[in-house]
Amino acid sequence: MQRREFVALLGGAAAAWPLAARAQQPERMRRVGVLMNIPADDQQTQIYLAAFQQGLQELGWTVGRNLRIDHRWGPSNDERIRQQATELLALTPDVMLWAGGGQVIREASRTVPIVLAQSIDPVGQGSVASLARPGGNITGFTQFEYSLSGKWLQLLKEIAPGTTRVGVLRGSGGAGIGQWAVIQAFAEPIGVECTPLSVDDANEIERGIAAFARGGNGGLIVALNALVTFHRQTIIASAARHRLPAIYPIRYFAEAGGLISYGADLTDQYRRAASYVDRILKGEKPADLPVQKPTKYELTINLKTAKALGIEVPATVRARADEVIE
Repeated sequence: MQRREFVALLGGAAAAWPLAARAQQPERMRRVGVLMNIPADDQQTQIYLAAFQQGLQELGWTVGRNLRIDHRWGPSNDERIRQQATELLALTPDVMLWAGGGQVIREASRTVPIVLAQSIDPVGQGSVASLARPGGNITGFTQFEYSLSGKWLQLLKEIAPGTTRVGVLRGSGGAGIGQWAVIQAFAEPIGVECTPLSVDDANEIERGIAAFARGGNGGLIVALNALVTFHRQTIIASAARHRLPAIYPIRYFAEAGGLISYGADLTDQYRRAASYVDRILKGEKPADLPVQKPTKYELTINLKTAKALGIEVPATVRARADEVIE
């Protein structure tokens, strides 16, 4: 080989080396922190997170290749959630997915982008300035409109028309007060008496439901609150034991033995939350992403539970159901 040819070949190879090196470089690893308000071994948690991860994969994010997801779990206890949030933030995530909301989220960080997957009332809780213009580092998806509370009462009366008294399991915060107000507004014109019941702990739930059930002609509305999710087995069992027709805010209550549920499709919420995480990782700011309301609601009826309570579910209600559990 002539010297001139060798030098040309060497120069061409040298020019190709940087290209080959760049081609072999791994993608930049991004980090997402996920904070759930129910335990890791809760089956519903795994369903939600699978939907979230599937949504990310469809948008080009693969765990281990260009994405790392750090999880923290916990019951709905402010002190525990605060501790878990601190641990996640110490890992310096690019964005966080947060199951709930409230005072703790406002205290957690003013800089790290946070996407809410299922907030009840982010404006009322002070998480965002408004749904259209969040204005800070927090945005996401709300699972609730207060008018839904009135729908619960309407459905309960349709399925159990003899109900003249309604116990309302609700939280003590602003969202619980708002739901209670709407239920009362719907109850007064149709002559239904409402009684608030606490959800602070399992024993209190059982005592409250037992005392309410002694009055007769009763029904139960389980309002949206993280604690009712955590105590759902206690609530469902207590309603069955005292033979109270009950309506719940999330599908998995009916799947677990509750009579009827009506509320947002939360699995869809987590899938949609992936799109906001994707947009933030690609440079958009939470302040510019409006908080979105649910686009899918689902009505689920458990006919096995209805039969146990001696309830004949009207054909008009069954026809509207998204799922009927035989």
